[in-house]
Amino acid sequence: MLVINYGTDWATMTRDALASSDIKRFLKPHYKVAIKPNLVTPQPPSNGATTHPEVVEGIILFLKEFGVTDISVIESSAIGYDTKKAYSVAGYEPLQKRYGVPLIDLKNSSAKKLTRDGYAIEIYEKALEADFLINVPVLKAHCQTRLTCNMKNLKGCIPEKEMRNFHSMGLHKPIATLNALLKTSYCVVDGICGDLSFEEGGTPLTANRVIVGQNPIMVDSFCAELIGYKPDDIEYLSIAKKMGAGNYFSSETKIVELNADKKPPNTEKSKRISERYTALIEEKSACSVCYAALIHALHRCGGKLQTNEKIHIGQGFINGAGVVGVGNCTRGFDKYVPGCPPSATDIIRELSYTQVT
Repeated sequence: MLVINYGTDWATMTRDALASSDIKRFLKPHYKVAIKPNLVTPQPPSNGATTHPEVVEGIILFLKEFGVTDISVIESSAIGYDTKKAYSVAGYEPLQKRYGVPLIDLKNSSAKKLTRDGYAIEIYEKALEADFLINVPVLKAHCQTRLTCNMKNLKGCIPEKEMRNFHSMGLHKPIATLNALLKTSYCVVDGICGDLSFEEGGTPLTANRVIVGQNPIMVDSFCAELIGYKPDDIEYLSIAKKMGAGNYFSSETKIVELNADKKPPNTEKSKRISERYTALIEEKSACSVCYAALIHALHRCGGKLQTNEKIHIGQGFINGAGVVGVGNCTRGFDKYVPGCPPSATDIIRELSYTQVT
């Protein structure tokens, strides 16, 4: 079952969507509930990269009305970013004051190693201890995996060193395995203004919708189709399905639409911007935030660089040598843009003809 609600009162929309869903089949009032938004970097949700606090507020309102008292918000921002600052910039601090819900920075907590199918993954214990984990991603594109939604959002429940390991292992199988080890209890997708070009935001597309459902594979496959992909185009979805973690959205899936008269007439598809620049890049195990910065920089300068050499990026080039690199992992190259991650502006300044002030 999927419930989709449309409108501009995002907290009420979210509460009403949950009230119309099947969440009550799985939730109990005595459960310890953890809410996991996407606060990948410190920026306002209006940029299209981070979860709106109003969506989380709607979840809190529903939970309290249902009788749940043990509620927390948990997150660990991307490599190199401050989670507490992300909470502040995204507007989450009033939720803590208004509802007494703690904002937990997972980077300050302990992790436990779990193993499945030969993958040993460290997961923050705060996430594992929850009786009910509500996953609240932003529906947006991703430069490496094409889609980031519920399944990939669980990367915010692992330490930074594990995030790096995921990239060295190819992202897709580790993401699927993580979802087998850390179960999402319910999905609430922020589809208000996700960026369909960059996971780091900057070009948001207003759709003013929230999407709720129980199984992350089903919900993510539906969201993939919304932005123009087939579910099997998203490799981690295909892997997770083969692992028996759930089925794709299908014609048999029950869909309930609320406030359908407010549904946007047309929804733009992913522009697949990252695919335009792959010929310019040599990538080996690059972290998402670093790779996204490079793609964003290339797009801003139209791919017009000061060099005809490929740009090297990723952990696979640590202790390596070459002509041009991006990020601290390529510090052995003749010319490299320092940073972990570097900003798109720094990359443009160092590698393109575009003048940045």
